Amino acid sequence: MSAGPEIERLIQLLSKLPGLGPRSARRASLSLLQKRDQLMKPLAEAMADAAEKISACTECGNLDVTDPCAVCRDHRRDDSVICVVETVGDLWALERAGAFKGRYHVLGGVLSALDGVGPEDLNVAKLIERANREEVKEIILALNATVDGQTTAHFLADKLADASVDITSLARGVPVGGELDYLDDGTLTAAFRSRRPA
Repeated sequence: MSAGPEIERLIQLLSKLPGLGPRSARRASLSLLQKRDQLMKPLAEAMADAAEKISACTECGNLDVTDPCAVCRDHRRDDSVICVVETVGDLWALERAGAFKGRYHVLGGVLSALDGVGPEDLNVAKLIERANREEVKEIILALNATVDGQTTAHFLADKLADASVDITSLARGVPVGGELDYLDDGTLTAAFRSRRPA
């Protein structure tokens, strides 16, 4: 490619973002460079501002400009229920849905022997501390339905066994609007196991 080292560095950095491969990063770089005043400069300023002001909440792990974060400071939320999620993105997805009005706890990942992620790499100690607070009655393990997610859920259930809280997990199965013929075997099996009265 006949581009200078600055452009190559921009492409390489963008290609590290989720969903952007080398070709997409090249197109994004070109678009940024062609719209320097309208897009690139404001984006660079926004990124510098975010890097300086945003940090992880010491209570739940959410990202915000304040510590504790806006979710933790919201007194209308139910202190008796903590929903454990893998990433901040999962927390944001649940907030978009508006289905949960309790507290959150971001683990920062899941256990993965292949990736070298052990319990010490996750925000487990803080979760155990929070689970032992008098007001907490339930911990919801809202982890992804992957092998690593389920392994992590079992590990957490064992670690939280001594706390006086109910340990629950999200139901798995047929999505709203889903057709049985198009579902995989694992989803159908989970749906049968999670069935409830009609």
